[in-house]
Amino acid sequence: MEVLKSLAPWVTAAVLVVLSPMVEDLIPFAVSNYLFSRAQDYFFPRLTVIIEERGDFISDQIYEAATTYLRKKINDSPKPKRFRCRKTIKQNKPIFDIAREEEVIDNFRDIRLKWKLREEKTEHLQLQPLPAKKFFELTFDKRFEEDVVESYLPYVLDRAEEIQREEKVIKLYSLDCIPDMPVLTGREWGSTILEHPATFDKLAMSPELKRSLKDDLDRFVNRKEWYKKVGRAWKRGYLIYGPPGTGKSSLIAAMANHLKFDIYFLDISNIVSDSMLRKILLSISNRSMIVIEDIDCAQLEKRGEEKKISYYKFTLSGLLNVMEGLWSSCGDERIIVFTTNHKDDLDRLDPALFRPGRIDMHVPMLYCNMDVFKMLASTYLDVNEDHRLYGQIKGLFANAEVTLAEIAEEFSRTEDPDAALEAVVEVLKQKTSS
Repeated sequence: MEVLKSLAPWVTAAVLVVLSPMVEDLIPFAVSNYLFSRAQDYFFPRLTVIIEERGDFISDQIYEAATTYLRKKINDSPKPKRFRCRKTIKQNKPIFDIAREEEVIDNFRDIRLKWKLREEKTEHLQLQPLPAKKFFELTFDKRFEEDVVESYLPYVLDRAEEIQREEKVIKLYSLDCIPDMPVLTGREWGSTILEHPATFDKLAMSPELKRSLKDDLDRFVNRKEWYKKVGRAWKRGYLIYGPPGTGKSSLIAAMANHLKFDIYFLDISNIVSDSMLRKILLSISNRSMIVIEDIDCAQLEKRGEEKKISYYKFTLSGLLNVMEGLWSSCGDERIIVFTTNHKDDLDRLDPALFRPGRIDMHVPMLYCNMDVFKMLASTYLDVNEDHRLYGQIKGLFANAEVTLAEIAEEFSRTEDPDAALEAVVEVLKQKTSS
């Protein structure tokens, strides 16, 4: 009797194969498909590969590629029973993503592959909960193990890279952490799509400086082999400085839009230690901009003046190490941007932070001058030739400090060029007399 029970699955499978034409006519497709699937599991053992979202510190490349690949597959083919749907205001159509516990079937060279997104809760730390652990289960016939490992997974990686190039969406990342609580894991990044319209063509800044910065960025992204040849980490550092309202944020957006780089805003006041800073930097993707605003406000002692510290301390030495030390090489094509409203206040920080190799280019965003003013007038008012008020405005600029934001505000109030320029004259007169 026990022998017969053990043979039952095999007998059932054989009968199904023999009677498959009749089965197809007599029972629903879903039922027959299920029966054949079960029979196949008995005849051909299945393998399941686990692809986790993250390794020890950084995102897994195969996981990210699978996410992109399956999203494209879901958007371009019949949807599974359950899927996620999202859309921002500026997107033309919704984007569909794989839902947790839902299967997505793929076929590659007559190999049937089943993807499933899973999630496991993780233990809580004392200060804040850890994010759930996400992973893909990829299941396939054991006979095709070599084909899947050596051909299919590389295909998914290559296809995902193609999709990302075709559909590149720039994302803006920030650390999702509890207010007044330190960052603990480096996995707390939240993101949204960057929809800032700034471009170098529209940017109101010195034409010479704009051209110099744009050329520097282009040179950086096209010199991968050069960085490898000379043995340097493929990164670039910029310090953008100037009073509030002079366009620093717009410049950062224009840089990201030009390079198609994601932006990671890093608030170092929430970083608890040097080791945590390293974990955070490792969690940042390649081809990205890391922005640290108001560096003059950072509580960083000069090297040699750092007091004896405990593990839970973030130091200037730790920041310097991730900028140019061994840890700086753990990532490619990265740009680090510091901003400050008060460059003179940087004197209290260690000059080592701003030397070449860490900060390669200083970019001043200063008060409006006549050349920049004409760019704004062209953009906002379509005034592309000299205006009768330009002579008076140029003279007033000599003794008035006015930001681009203040000029743009006056231009936004009316579409009448004469009225807008007359309003600017009054603003400049008030600035001169005050």
